[in-house]
Amino acid sequence: MPRSLRTLVVAALACAGLLAGAPAAAADEDSDIGYDVSHPQCDADLPERAAFGIVGVNGGLPTRANPCLAEQLAWAEEATGEGRGQPGLQLYVNTANPGQLLDLVHTWPLAGDSPHGHCDGDNSAACSWRYGWLRAYLDVEAFFGPAAEQAGVDPDPAAHRWWLDVETMNTWQYGSPVAQDRNRAVLEGMTDYLTGRGAEVGLYSTGQQWRRIVGDVPRTSVLYDLDSWLAGADDETGARATCRRSPLVDGGEVVLTQYVDRGLDHNHVCD
Repeated sequence: MPRSLRTLVVAALACAGLLAGAPAAAADEDSDIGYDVSHPQCDADLPERAAFGIVGVNGGLPTRANPCLAEQLAWAEEATGEGRGQPGLQLYVNTANPGQLLDLVHTWPLAGDSPHGHCDGDNSAACSWRYGWLRAYLDVEAFFGPAAEQAGVDPDPAAHRWWLDVETMNTWQYGSPVAQDRNRAVLEGMTDYLTGRGAEVGLYSTGQQWRRIVGDVPRTSVLYDLDSWLAGADDETGARATCRRSPLVDGGEVVLTQYVDRGLDHNHVCD
């Protein structure tokens, strides 16, 4: 998971460990701990045992594939079991809303219907929803599906849990409730595509970043009852405490919390 969700202190310590020769992904073989990996862990030595593994489909941007996706899917399929009710193999995808940069964006939808009305190619909630739906479609069909086939993993998106990675390092619209509504529409479009394929969907972020990007989510939104995976803890003790924080949306629960140890993202299952 991108490092922007961790404190600068933790990032500095992780970098210091790498410079000192510590492995990029030390094998913590605690079967109650899960790990998440993506393009920063390409060619890294990953743990031989894990309660579960969450693999990033994208290479840091929603429009880019993780170049090591097939290898990491194969690792997760081989190394993981089911830790405290968590599926062994899970996935996460990057999210963004570049609608305010239409002159620079070649992936913005030009037309199509949505729950927010018809998209005419403008910077609107309707086109934001279409953008999210298309991004999720490509995540499954262009990125995950071929890599899963190569790795010998079930390519059906319904066989896995999918997390939407929401953080400020990606491009979002800011400054007004209208901007937040458009951002929320992107995530709704992604959720509608994935749940339409039978997949379970959750939300990954910190409370602070979520409030800035999305804000409050109404009961009428498809995001309302989704569970949360919270980032930002410095260590396992902090991750356990993070389980007691509020979920990203009122209708969901905090089910996972993340911390970094020896340069590798660890994930704690909340009781």
